[in-house]
Amino acid sequence: MARTFGIDALRRYITLKTHRIHALPVAILMPHSGCNCQCVMCDIWKGNGNTQQLTEADVQSLLASLKKLGTQWVVMSGGEALMNPNLFRLSDILRAKGMKISILSTGLLLKRYAGQIVGQTDEVIVSLDGSEAVHNAIRRIPNAYQKLHDGVRAVKALDPAFPISARCVIQRGNFMDWPNIIDAAHEIGLDQISFLPADVSSEAFNRPELWDEQRTEEVKLDVGQLPQLKTIIESLITRHAADFASRYIAESPDKIRRIYDYYAAFYGLADFPPVRCNAPWVSTVVEADGTVRPCFFHHALGNIRQTPLPDLLNSPSAIAFRQNLDMDTDSICRKCVCSLNLRPTVKVGNGSR
Repeated sequence: MARTFGIDALRRYITLKTHRIHALPVAILMPHSGCNCQCVMCDIWKGNGNTQQLTEADVQSLLASLKKLGTQWVVMSGGEALMNPNLFRLSDILRAKGMKISILSTGLLLKRYAGQIVGQTDEVIVSLDGSEAVHNAIRRIPNAYQKLHDGVRAVKALDPAFPISARCVIQRGNFMDWPNIIDAAHEIGLDQISFLPADVSSEAFNRPELWDEQRTEEVKLDVGQLPQLKTIIESLITRHAADFASRYIAESPDKIRRIYDYYAAFYGLADFPPVRCNAPWVSTVVEADGTVRPCFFHHALGNIRQTPLPDLLNSPSAIAFRQNLDMDTDSICRKCVCSLNLRPTVKVGNGSR
């Protein structure tokens, strides 16, 4: 086993040095392009009238490439992955090759699919936006909080050890509710929660055009709210010291403070937090229509329905993109809210539970 991991680490190290993908530890698939929420900070749901989805044939065509590249972890993202009626068949195909499957979900369908989730996947990461009233207002779906609550409980009733964590986007609509969000995570029965600021400056999440200033102002904090944000963060760090110490809150206090810096940077009051990311070297995103991207935010490399994945990842233009990508100066990377920095020696995923 040590020898296998050593070879994998070497291939990942070579990838980082040569910019040619020899190993791809993480693959992010979008099984369904639609969503069952209508969140204020995301436009994915606006495409629900023209949904796309990955098919069994798509995943079968990817299988040999993922296995060859040593993919260990497949994240089912979206949209809402559970809206794909063949999701668990796709999961079975990938898990049979030893890949760990994580589902990113709104949580609305967890109760319906609790048995399949426990038996055919490895982890669920849900979205939690606030205590009940705030969560429902941001999701713009009646009873969204209660459905999330009931779904988590249904999964945990089948397997108390099944890991379910949450991600929370801190924004104008919920920053004042932040302490209550942590309390809600405990009450729901989640194993961990992480926090990030809202992406308001990229074309990701079904934004064919960048948001205008009016749309951006609906999500990012106003300059006058920044002192209150700073006070809330410092109070949070003190009040929830045990949650930080136990890693129930995934980020360190310093990383939580960066959320203030991110919003303050829009007004020239701070620098955007430095981004240390190697996502384009260690992962890829395959969208519901087969489009391949180096990460959620950068431009497409092509489509797996026309070109095999390794050829897309190692095309001359893709290699040049990685060679020339400077995180400190790239306009997309500088404002990134969701970076991934995976060292070659870090093993991700461990096959089926």
